[in-house]
Amino acid sequence: MRGNRLLYVVLGLTAVYLILLTYVPFVNVFSYITPDMQYYRGPLYPLIPLPIIAIVLINLIYVIRWRERLSRKTFLSFLIAILPLTVTLFVQLFIDVFPLIDICIIISALSMYGLIVSDQIEQDRLYRQEIARQRASVMVLQMRPHFIYNTMMSIYSLINLDPQKARQVTSDFTDYLRKNFNAVASENPVPFSSELEHTRAYLAVEQAQHEEMLIVEYDTQYTQFRLPPLTLQPIAENAVKHGMDPYVGPLKVRIRSYHENSVSVIIVEDNGSGFKTTGDNASGIDGLNTSEDNASESYSALTNIRQRLKLMCDGNLEIAPRNGGGTVVTITIPDRYSS
Repeated sequence: MRGNRLLYVVLGLTAVYLILLTYVPFVNVFSYITPDMQYYRGPLYPLIPLPIIAIVLINLIYVIRWRERLSRKTFLSFLIAILPLTVTLFVQLFIDVFPLIDICIIISALSMYGLIVSDQIEQDRLYRQEIARQRASVMVLQMRPHFIYNTMMSIYSLINLDPQKARQVTSDFTDYLRKNFNAVASENPVPFSSELEHTRAYLAVEQAQHEEMLIVEYDTQYTQFRLPPLTLQPIAENAVKHGMDPYVGPLKVRIRSYHENSVSVIIVEDNGSGFKTTGDNASGIDGLNTSEDNASESYSALTNIRQRLKLMCDGNLEIAPRNGGGTVVTITIPDRYSS
């Protein structure tokens, strides 16, 4: 009701102002122009700007009164838009300052335009984060069913043969699942150390199943940065899934992280079957040397990671062949996302 009354008051003042403007050319008591084209104010001239001054004052009072409901940015934008115009209109009651009024109107318009643009940028940022979060959710839902099934069967077999190892695999598998589902709730980049723990848990489960056929090395002394959830683990999973070949020999996966040239760098390399690029594909994603179905799945997963890196932290992902065979995945993240 209070909002409606305020609206009616402003509409009434606007109507009064329009009526006054209608009568100004015909009544000399407001203003008049002499035969020699000189403009003069009449005795009732102050009545003309009074409705506008009242409207501006009402807006100023309510902005100050409701400042706790407004963000700091919105509150300052309204003050910049209203306060100079209010002061200038008061001065106009006594002396002509039409050029200043024009300048204040421009300032008010720019202030409101800046507020609108700022809000649009913020909405776009939130929208991009939501897209990235949904893509992470999709990756969780795409967990390989056979990996879960094989893990459970491995635990089942180890219960009698090696109970201690069965407990360890169960703990690693639980950590892996927990990190996967926690990633869905994360709307912002997470610490690299958290993503590394997730990857360690996954690779520990794979090592328990493949034993000496999977060798993992870590060189991750630099961890003071953030990245989107479900970035490192799917890359490690992709290396195991497409690089494991029992007829070739053990698969070696090495994970490194370091800092140079104002960026954090993560490198995941393996000695698997590698890949070949096709066409103009410099990233190597489209030409993964796997079966057609696996290539499509790898393309989707790696493209998902690349897009989330760009959306959430302006990062980059590149894939290249490894000297001696295999694949090297390199992730770079700007320093502004350091922990």
